[in-house]
Amino acid sequence: MDFFRLRTLRELSRRETMAAVADALGISSSAVSQQIAQLEDEVGIALVERRGRGVTLTPAGRRLVVHADRIFAFVEEAKTDIAELQNIVAGDLRIAAQPSAASSFIPAAMRQLANDHPHLGMVMTTMGPADGVAALRSWQADIVVADDISFDPHTLQGPFDTLFLCRDQLFVLLPAGHRLESEPVIELGQLRDEHWALDVASSAYSMAIRQACRDIGFEPVINGFSDSFEVVFALVEAGCSISVMPGLALRDFGGSLVVKPLSPAVYRNIYAITRHGEGRNPKIAAVLDALVPAVA
Repeated sequence: MDFFRLRTLRELSRRETMAAVADALGISSSAVSQQIAQLEDEVGIALVERRGRGVTLTPAGRRLVVHADRIFAFVEEAKTDIAELQNIVAGDLRIAAQPSAASSFIPAAMRQLANDHPHLGMVMTTMGPADGVAALRSWQADIVVADDISFDPHTLQGPFDTLFLCRDQLFVLLPAGHRLESEPVIELGQLRDEHWALDVASSAYSMAIRQACRDIGFEPVINGFSDSFEVVFALVEAGCSISVMPGLALRDFGGSLVVKPLSPAVYRNIYAITRHGEGRNPKIAAVLDALVPAVA
C-alpha cells in the first residue's frame, strides 16, 4: 500500500470531505479521489461511500485507518530515534499556536532559535486549540500551543505529551474615562449593562466568557466580534465597547486603554503539546526549551 494514499485515507476519516482533505494535503480534490480509488484497487475492497455531498468510510476503511495510525506512529518513532542519534537540530518544524501566544512570546522564541540553530526552519501558523490538535494528529503540525479554557489538555485522546508553559491572567479592558476607571478590580457583574467586543479567533474562548456571564445571571450584549486583537482594542478605545482579554494579548500593547483585573481573579494555563515521545527529537526539544524562557 502506498504511504501517501494511506495518509490521504487517514485525513479523509477526520475531515470527511474531499475538498477539506485537498486543502490539508495541498493537492486538488480530483487528486484526492484518485488516491483513494488507487488505494481501493491496491487492497481490493471499497474503503469509502458517498453520503450527500460528503463521504464516509466503510467498515474496511475505518479498520485500515486504525492500522494507518499505528504505521504513522511507528514511522515518527523511527524518525525520532534517528534524529536523536544524530543529535542535530535541523530540518523543518511546524508550530500551531492560538493568537495570543503567537503575538506575544513565540516570536521571541523563533528569534532565539534562528540565532542558536540556523539550520532549523520553523514555521508558525495561528489556529485555535481544536484545529491545532487536529493538525498535530494528522502530522500537519509538530507542536501546538494552547490553553485550558478552550479545552482540557489532560483529557486528550491519543498519544500526546503536554508541557506547562505559564499561567495567564484575564483582564477587563475599558476606554479611558469609563465610569469604572477608578476601581482597583472589577467584578463581572459590574459589566452587565455594557456593550462587549470579543475576540473570536478561538470560539471556545469567547463562549467561555459568555457562559461566565450567564452563570451570574446576564447575557452580555455583543456589538463586536473579531478574530483580530487590534479590532477589539479599537472598539474599546473608541468607547464603543468593553472587553475581557488574556494578559498575553496585552503584554506588548501600548494603547490608551484602561486595564483592570477581574475579581475574583480568572486564570488560564498555557501548554505546549507534542506527539508522545517526540520530545526526544533534538529539534522539537530545542523549540520546547526556547518556549519556556520566552514566555517568562
